[in-house]
Amino acid sequence: MTQPVPPAFAERHIGPGDAETARMLEVVGQPSLEALVDAAIPAGIHDPEALAIEAAPSEQAVIAELREIASHNTVVTSMIGLGYYGTHTPPVVKRNILENPAWYTAYTPYQPEISQGRLEALLNFQTVVSDLTGLEVANASMLDEGTAAAEAMTLMRRAAKAKDGAVLVLDEMLLPQTVGVIHTRARALGIECVTISLDDVDSADALSFAVDGKPVFGVIVQYPGKDGQVRDFRKVADAAHGLGALVTAAADLLGLTVLAEPASWGADVAVGSSQRFGVPMGFGGPHAGYMAVGQKLSRTMPGRLVGVSIDAEGKPAYRLALQTREQHIRREKATSNICTAQVLLAVMASMYAVWHGPVGLREIAVHAHSHAKALADALRAGGVDVTTTRFFDTITVSVPGKAREIAAKALEAGVNLCIVDDDTLSISTDETTVAEHVAAVCGAFGVDAPSEIPTVEPDFGDLARTSEYLTHPVFHAYRSETSMLRYLRRLADRDYALDRGMIPLGSCTMKLNATTEMEAITWPEFSALHPFAPSEQTQGIRDLAAQLSAWLVEITGYDEVSLQPNAGSQGELAGLMAIRGYHEANGDHERDVCLIPSSAHGTNAASAAMAGLKVVVVKSADDGSIDMDDLRAKIDKHGERLAAIMVTYPSTHGVYEDTITELCDLVHEAGGQVYVDGANMNALVGVARPGHFGGDASHLNLHKTFCIPHGGGGPGVGPVGVRRHLAPHLPNHPLAAEAGPESGVGPISAAPFGSASILPISWAYIRLMGGTGLTAATRMAVLNANYVAARLRDSYPVLYAGEGGLVAHECILDLRELTKISGVTVDDVAKRLVDYGFHAPTMSFPVAGTLMVEPTESEDAGELDRFCDAMIAIRAEIQDVIDGKVEVEKSVLRGAPHTAHCLAGDWDAEYDRMTAAYPAGVDPRAKYWPPVRRIDGAHGDRHLICSCPPPEAFEEE
Repeated sequence: MTQPVPPAFAERHIGPGDAETARMLEVVGQPSLEALVDAAIPAGIHDPEALAIEAAPSEQAVIAELREIASHNTVVTSMIGLGYYGTHTPPVVKRNILENPAWYTAYTPYQPEISQGRLEALLNFQTVVSDLTGLEVANASMLDEGTAAAEAMTLMRRAAKAKDGAVLVLDEMLLPQTVGVIHTRARALGIECVTISLDDVDSADALSFAVDGKPVFGVIVQYPGKDGQVRDFRKVADAAHGLGALVTAAADLLGLTVLAEPASWGADVAVGSSQRFGVPMGFGGPHAGYMAVGQKLSRTMPGRLVGVSIDAEGKPAYRLALQTREQHIRREKATSNICTAQVLLAVMASMYAVWHGPVGLREIAVHAHSHAKALADALRAGGVDVTTTRFFDTITVSVPGKAREIAAKALEAGVNLCIVDDDTLSISTDETTVAEHVAAVCGAFGVDAPSEIPTVEPDFGDLARTSEYLTHPVFHAYRSETSMLRYLRRLADRDYALDRGMIPLGSCTMKLNATTEMEAITWPEFSALHPFAPSEQTQGIRDLAAQLSAWLVEITGYDEVSLQPNAGSQGELAGLMAIRGYHEANGDHERDVCLIPSSAHGTNAASAAMAGLKVVVVKSADDGSIDMDDLRAKIDKHGERLAAIMVTYPSTHGVYEDTITELCDLVHEAGGQVYVDGANMNALVGVARPGHFGGDASHLNLHKTFCIPHGGGGPGVGPVGVRRHLAPHLPNHPLAAEAGPESGVGPISAAPFGSASILPISWAYIRLMGGTGLTAATRMAVLNANYVAARLRDSYPVLYAGEGGLVAHECILDLRELTKISGVTVDDVAKRLVDYGFHAPTMSFPVAGTLMVEPTESEDAGELDRFCDAMIAIRAEIQDVIDGKVEVEKSVLRGAPHTAHCLAGDWDAEYDRMTAAYPAGVDPRAKYWPPVRRIDGAHGDRHLICSCPPPEAFEEE
C-alpha cells in the first residue's frame, strides 16, 4: 500500500532524507520503514488506523492560525494578584535566554562538565532565594508555589518531632490554589489539615487549643497574606516550635527586599514563586517555584540542588549535589517524586536579579508599594473601607454588595480586580503598575484619583528588612547591556545543547524544537494572561488547550486528557490519583497495591507512594522483559488489594514487549487498572495507542515527544490521558470550574491549566506534522535507533532486543564485560565523548554499567554516523587498555574531558595533546571545549556549598 506523503514541515523536522533512509535501512536489513515497524511492533498492538489529524499547509499558515486563536484572548491590566503579577522581562534576558536555543534546548545538567553555564545561573538563583529568605540552603527551583508548599508539608512531617496523628496547620490567609494542592496531596497521604486564623495565636497553648489538642508537625503561613496584610508571625513560630513543629513561610520574593526575611522571625522553610522576577504570567506558567531551608534540613530537601565541587585539577566547578537522582535510587522510599525543575525560568529569574541588583530590586518593590499606598490613601479619602492596615502591594476593601459592579467598571477601564466575594475586592500592584492604572481603579470606585504617585518607603516597623542581600559581585557587575549580553553569552558557551549537536539520551527524547513552534510563547495574548482572569477573556488559550487535548486523545486512544500537570511526575501522580479515586468511588477502599516492574522509572514508585499506594515490585526476566510468571504470582497474592500496575511501553529497556496485552488482561481480570508510563511515547505515536491495547491511564511528556524544549532541565508538561471511567477523577481547580470535573481529585498544580503558555509549542508541532507526519516521525525514530544498534553491535553488545534483533526507539549498549576486563567505566566513555563533541547517552539506567541511546527522528545520518564513529573510536581506545598498551589510570579515557587550559599547560600525560583534543572525526573549526576537567562529585557532597562562591575561588594560584 502506498503510504501518504508527509507534509513539507515533516521533512524539515525529520533528519534523514530519502537516500539516507534507504542506506540506513540496508544496514538494518529491512526493505522499508513500514516493514521495519511491522517487524518491530507486536501485531497485537499495531494500530493500522491513520491518525485523523490534518496537517497545516505551511509554517506561515500555522502562525496565522495561532494569531486567530490569540485574538480570542483579551489582554487587560491585571491587578488580581494571588501570586501572579505583571513584570517586565528585561529585553536582554528575553532575547538571549528565553528565545535562545543555546539555553532552551539544553538538557538537565547531569553531565556537569558540559553544563557549567546553566549551573552557574542556577547557583545564582539559589543565592537569590537564600539571601532573600535568610535560610542557608535553597534548591534549584520547584514546579510552582503550590507544589512547593505541598513538598514543604511532607518535609516538615519527616523532620518534625511530632507524634503519630499529628496535623498540619494552614494559615487561613494562604493562597487558595496553594491550599487546594496541599489538600490533594494530604488526602492521599492520610494527613489531616486544619485551617485556622493565626492572628490570636501567641503561645504553644493557644496553638494547641486551636487544633483541639492534637499534635502538630507543621504550620504554613502566607507572608504577606492573600488579603495583603503583613502579619507578625514571631509568636506563631515560637508556638509551633514549642509543640515540636516546624514553620513554613510561603513568601513573596519581591516583598522580601523590604520585609524582614522569614528566617529572622523563625521560619524553618520558605517556599514561593519567582514569577515576578521577569517571568510572564503566561496563564499560570511555567514559573520557577522555590524552596529554602535551614542548614539542618538541607539533606532532606526535595528537588535539585546545585553545589560547588572541584575538578581533576582542583579548580572550582559546579555540579548537582546530593539527591540528584533520588527517585531512581530510593524509589518508593524517595522523599519526593519531583525529577523536573523549572530551570529555564529559574535562569530567567536569576538573571533578572543579576540585571537589577539589590538596589534595582528594592526600587521595583518600592514602586509597587508606592502605587498600592497611593491607591489605598485615595480610596480611604473617598470613604471606601480599606481593611488592610499594613501591606506591601495588595489591599483588600470592603464594599458590601458592590464588589462585582465595581469590578465591572474597572474592567471597562481596562483593569482586572480580584473579586473575593460579593462584598470584598482585593487589588494588587506590581512593577508594571502606573498612575493611569491607579486612576482607572479610583474611577471604578467613584473616588478622586491621586494627582501624583509619590515614592513612599514602606513602614513595616520591626518587620522591615534591615539585613543586606545579594552582596555577591555577580549582582553588581552587569549594569550595562553590553556587559550583561557578554555574561549571558559566556555562560551559554560553556554549555552543550542541541544547537551544538546530538544529545543521544535514552528515555529523554531530545528532538528538534522548531523555531516556528516557539514563536507564539512570547505573544502577550498568551504570555500576559493571569490564570484567574475572567473566563471570557481567556477563550483563545482554552480553545487551544481543548484542541490540543482532542489531538492527544486521538493519538493515545484515551477518552479524556487533563493538561494541568506541569511535569511528568505530576502526570504520574494525577493518573494514580484518578485510579485511586475510581476504586474509592466503587467502594473498593482496600485496593492499595501498585505493581511496578523492577526496570521502571524511579518516579513511578515515588509517585505511587505519594498517591498513598503500596509498591510491590515485579521481577524482570533475563531478556529485560517483565517476568510474567512473577507477575501472575504477585497478582495471585495481592489480587483483592490490587489497585494498579505501572508499566512503561515500549519497555524501559527499549523493546516492544509482546506480552503487553496479556499483562493488561491479567491486571484487569483481577480488578486492577493499567497505568502506561508515556515516557517512551515517541515510539508509539501513529503506530499504537495505549488506550486501545489495554491502558487505562497514561501521562505524556510534552517536553519529550511533543517538542516542548527541555530548557536545561525544565519546563516540563505532563498531561494525563484516561479512559472514560476514570475521567470523573481527573484534576480540577478551586478557582476555575472549567479546568476539570467537579468530582475530580483536586488540583495537582497551582494553575488550572498548568504551564499553559507553552502549550502553543506542542499545538504547533502537531498541527504542522499532521497524522501522517507524526507517524513518519515515529518510524524514523525506530529506524535511527536500529541503525545505531546495527552499527555499534560489534563494538558494544546491545543488551536487549526484540524479534529479529530489533529495538524500539532506543538501544542499550552493554559495557559491563568491557569494564570487567579493562577497568574502563561508563563514566570514562561519557567524559571521553565530550572530547569528540558529544553529550553522553543515559548512563547506568535502567541497567548499571550500560549506556542507553535514543537518537530521535530529528538527527540526520551524518550526525548518527559521527556519533557511531566516535563510539567505535572509543572502543579502540578501550582495546588499547585491554591489550596492555596503556594503564587505564593513565589512559586518555580516564583523563577526559580535556580543557584548552590543560593542553596549554605542563603536559605529563602518556598520550599526546592531539589525541586528547582532536580525536578522529573532530573538526578543529567546530571544536567544543569543556570549561572544566572531570568533576569530583564526592568532594562536593562532603563540602556542601550551594550559593555563589567568592570570585577569589576561581583565581589562578
